[in-house]
Amino acid sequence: MQDLLELLRNNPYPGRGIVVGKGRVYYWIMGRSSNSRNRIFTKTEDGIMTEAHDPSKLEDPSLIIYHPVRTMGDALVVTNGDQTDTIVEKNSFRDGCMARKFEPDGPNFTPRISCIVNADGSFELSILKAEDHAATDGGRCVREFFCYEGADEGHGYFISTYQGDGNPLPSFAGEPVEVTMPEPDEVWAALNADNKVSLYTNVDGDVRLFNKNLGD
Repeated sequence: MQDLLELLRNNPYPGRGIVVGKGRVYYWIMGRSSNSRNRIFTKTEDGIMTEAHDPSKLEDPSLIIYHPVRTMGDALVVTNGDQTDTIVEKNSFRDGCMARKFEPDGPNFTPRISCIVNADGSFELSILKAEDHAATDGGRCVREFFCYEGADEGHGYFISTYQGDGNPLPSFAGEPVEVTMPEPDEVWAALNADNKVSLYTNVDGDVRLFNKNLGD
């Protein structure tokens, strides 16, 4: 098991990340461009959404404005894009992920990362990523699913869109990383100060939102 705080401190740009543990879910967004950094998390009736902090500076909203978190019955769906809505509309995590592919933002072809946390504590993580970053369209989509019956106290599983910074950005590779589950404030502090934008934390149903643009 790796120390999540150490992983984050040593990686200036994991991009968007999901960590799931026993009774805990964390999701954050980061940004390198002014458009990506011009965002905040706000609460909705069934979860949260991203919004432009300064609407007058919003450029292309297609890949940055979405619902990262929504409920689906007694389950919680968390993703890094509008596939959240696809999953909820299909009422199926697997069907929703199978209907989508990586983001059309070549040459990065950002992976779509998603999770569903069930009422019994079991959860599933998914990564949809490009097979060939050298291809103009990213090539075929590789869809990976990881199913867990639960997690031990203090343990979690971490996935992110990128392995780290770069041009193009290298996609996350391998299985979800087993990590420690620190407190929300510690995670927010460990994220790179220049690139972090917002953080959602859910600890046994207690939701907190951290927004750099609002002074957090």
